[in-house]
Amino acid sequence: MNRLTSLLSPVPFTSKRKQTANSQQKLVALPRAISRLPQAGAANTQTEIQTFTPLHYEPNYSYPLLVWLHDDGGEARDLQRVMPLISVRNYVGVSIAGESLGARRGSGWSQSAEGIVAAENKLADALELATNKFRIHADRIFLAGNGVGGTLATRLALRNPERFAGALSIGGAFPSGQSPLSMLAAARRLPLFIAHCRDSERYPIERLCEELKLFHTAGMSAAIRQYPCGDEVTTQMLHDMDVWLMERVTGCVCEPTPAPIGEDWN
Repeated sequence: MNRLTSLLSPVPFTSKRKQTANSQQKLVALPRAISRLPQAGAANTQTEIQTFTPLHYEPNYSYPLLVWLHDDGGEARDLQRVMPLISVRNYVGVSIAGESLGARRGSGWSQSAEGIVAAENKLADALELATNKFRIHADRIFLAGNGVGGTLATRLALRNPERFAGALSIGGAFPSGQSPLSMLAAARRLPLFIAHCRDSERYPIERLCEELKLFHTAGMSAAIRQYPCGDEVTTQMLHDMDVWLMERVTGCVCEPTPAPIGEDWN
């Protein structure tokens, strides 16, 4: 099984507006773009964003967009390693960086109210950049991530379940605290993909079992895959993500297949 080592410099992107934790406004869909969250402060922020252009990009085709959120200790540039292992053709990719954890420690995500709002602002910047740079299908925008990034991807999708086509988490627990199911009726229709590492120390099987009970009680459903590994990302996980995503995009069920093994990643 191919394993990826630490998924390191992002491209600076200047954001002119910022939302505060007290603002309750949601992302607003536009015909061919996604709006920035409304201004609630005068300070400027800088967001680090990376984009991935699919092979043989066709400007007249509306592509699905995959937003990638790195794990703690990662960075936006992780996107350039992850996307080729998911698919080099099927999606436009974009990623954002969390808050700096200090020199040589990468970036991370806070699950506090302020941290969630900061992530939403960065996400809005990334969506605006991607939809301005590429032709994106407005109904095929997916959030994904690994570890803490996977938890945050699920959380942000649940806060705007009608805006996103699905959320995918690799080794990241279902979010807790800050009312992740405050929009439960719409959240029931949000497709979820969870890749669980059987030997994980951060996301043990006991917690997954508790989450399954929550899903049942809340009337939610999720595609759950378990892999014989510890806290890591494997090529099989990313391949299975691609299969699940294309099922959502095409409406056709695909047969499970082993991940192709490329020499560059063996």
